[in-house]
Amino acid sequence: MTTMRFSVVYLCIICLPFFSCNQSDPIFTKLSPSKTNIHFANTLEKRERFNILYYLYYYNGGGVATGDINNDGLPDIYFTANSPGNNKLYLNKGNFEFEDITKKAGVEGISDWCSGVTMADVNADGLLDIYVSTVSNHHGLQGHNELYINNGITSSSSDEVTFTESAAKYGLNFSGFTTQSAFFDYDHDGDLDCYILNQSQQPHANIVDTINRRKIDPYAGDRLYRNDINSPTNGQAKGQGKFTDVSAQAGIYQSNLGYGLGLAIADFNNDGWEDIYVGNDFHENDYYYVNNANGSFTESGAKHFNHYSRFSMGNDAADYNNDGQLDLITVDMLPPDEKVLKTYGSDENPDIYKVKLQQNGYQHQASKNCLQRNNGNGSSFSEIGLISGVSATDWSWSPLFADFDNDGNKDLFVSSGIVSRPVDLDYIRFVSDLQVKKGMNQTDIYDDMAIEKMPDGASHPFLFRGDGKLSFKDVSESWGTGNMKGYFTGAAYADLNNDGNLDLIMNCLNAPAVILKNNAPKKNYLSLSFKGDDLNTTGIGCKAYLFQKGKLQYQQLMLTRGFQSSSDTRLHFGLDSLAVIDSLLVVWPNQKFQLLKNVNANKFITIHQKDASGIFNYNEYFKPPTQLFSELNEDINLKWKHKENDFVDFNIQYLIPHAQSTRGPKIAVADVNGDGLDDFYACGAIGQPGTLMIQQPGGAFQNSDTTVFNADAACEDVDALFFDSNGDGSPDLYVVSGGNQFTGKDISLLDR
Repeated sequence: MTTMRFSVVYLCIICLPFFSCNQSDPIFTKLSPSKTNIHFANTLEKRERFNILYYLYYYNGGGVATGDINNDGLPDIYFTANSPGNNKLYLNKGNFEFEDITKKAGVEGISDWCSGVTMADVNADGLLDIYVSTVSNHHGLQGHNELYINNGITSSSSDEVTFTESAAKYGLNFSGFTTQSAFFDYDHDGDLDCYILNQSQQPHANIVDTINRRKIDPYAGDRLYRNDINSPTNGQAKGQGKFTDVSAQAGIYQSNLGYGLGLAIADFNNDGWEDIYVGNDFHENDYYYVNNANGSFTESGAKHFNHYSRFSMGNDAADYNNDGQLDLITVDMLPPDEKVLKTYGSDENPDIYKVKLQQNGYQHQASKNCLQRNNGNGSSFSEIGLISGVSATDWSWSPLFADFDNDGNKDLFVSSGIVSRPVDLDYIRFVSDLQVKKGMNQTDIYDDMAIEKMPDGASHPFLFRGDGKLSFKDVSESWGTGNMKGYFTGAAYADLNNDGNLDLIMNCLNAPAVILKNNAPKKNYLSLSFKGDDLNTTGIGCKAYLFQKGKLQYQQLMLTRGFQSSSDTRLHFGLDSLAVIDSLLVVWPNQKFQLLKNVNANKFITIHQKDASGIFNYNEYFKPPTQLFSELNEDINLKWKHKENDFVDFNIQYLIPHAQSTRGPKIAVADVNGDGLDDFYACGAIGQPGTLMIQQPGGAFQNSDTTVFNADAACEDVDALFFDSNGDGSPDLYVVSGGNQFTGKDISLLDR
């Protein structure tokens, strides 16, 4: 009996892994440096009077770029470091094994502080070049943005790839506060232009009027450079020109108001021309530049977005819900942990916030990730981060939309974590006391104490599985990143071993870089590369529309994504169980297109621009969205407007979760005069009586205010209801009074 029981138990233990492995094994596996030979670590070097107290973005970390630099079909990896000469380039040898070729290639970096990095074929020779963004002219930092031109394999006896630093030669040696850059063809002349995203070093407490956006700062403020290599403007031969700064004439803000941390290039309004979205930290609005198709842009954020993230970090654009419209996510610093949230001092004083909106010209902001759903051709965006479940991912950096499980829906990755959390409320109080002591003693010992006491902000990378519609589910634990703790900043994705699954690469602060191998159960996929026949050799800006059994997937090739990083030049589509795609439509930046039918899955396909023809008609296929509702105020003579009084509840009740005095007007509806038409009562705020609107036979409304309502103008109407209180068959009106302006037995709190 004992032997039999032992055998059964032993059999269960043996069999358990076979029955449970598919359910418990994470999708992503962290590979060891001994496996990958990637030993890069972005370690901050201690310097005198250079730390988080002196440099606002000291803990922002470095970036990562992935792309095939030697055209062998395998994506290679470049990391940037926040110290001179420590950038690394790794050549992909296959099977997740890499070779450090940094010194042989000559790309270790010459600037004191490198931030972002992107790859692009800048000189159109068919080889990917590397453009490194740097911070200089601040606290003694020296250097300039670095452009490494790919020389290719220079010896027939070896496979060594070398680069030549050529930023000055090409006119891209900007020296200032650069976060990241992106290459794209904004003017559709066939070559790649460059947008440089810069940060500000102005104290963020200095809230400047938005009228100053037109002022030019030599080190801050973004820049747009037009590619004039093959159309020189100063008498040089063709091919000897440079990039020309066209920021002013193109309508790009160059002031120190912008704390640029995120950059997304995409055709948001489906007119065939790439637009620009800039995520700004602190009080400045994000910028949304609509391409006017004439070499200029119009900043139009206020027209299309209701609010932004307050501390906009990285961002990404993708059609996450498969409706043919590019949506957008910007990440912020909202903690998902309730304990951390309660000690999180992120929001501004309400009075200061009000001044920003009413006097300085800023828009509304919210301290959370913002998922902006495109409502159709960029006409407007609806922010649905809370509804979708992606609003809180702690101190976030790099969001990336991609299909990591190949089910045909976009998933979302977010890197997160900061070495020290300076917004902790207890810490802020401690520092305030410390600053008094430092002012009295004038010694740097208090700087060291301030940094030492700053709370740790380690987090894990977040992974969300998309349902292709509205929502995302946090699968960090089950997909393999939930138990990782650290400071994960720049990130990129690529299929590093060409197995049809997207892998992840992360640049970490004060820790080794992370390579996450994707072990997702095998599903079908399609990988697209683009071969341009012009000066845009990798087809940056190409659009791919994949039609499958009545469903649509859409992607646009843009390499700069997330935070300080760029991803592979290939577009990856997950197909689930689909073996054959009905049709694949590819539209090139010059609006020529090609249609491929009955495309087999599980292939790496190269699309050639020479096979494209015709001109894609965006107006025909992307018609303005049909509006379900339209405003009728003028037509029905509805002129009454609610006027909220100026009162901040939190100034008298610090712990209430929501303001009670600014809840907006409520409406009660009834046929008050028995004519068969609905009338309504609209609640007023303090100082404004409610109003009764009587509907006329033609559909218009007539104001029927009475002295009864005027007498109660001092009340804060918070709700109203029509009901027959005395049984006479006529609706009577009950109005609820509320608000926090009144105390005790004030008669203004009496309901009516």
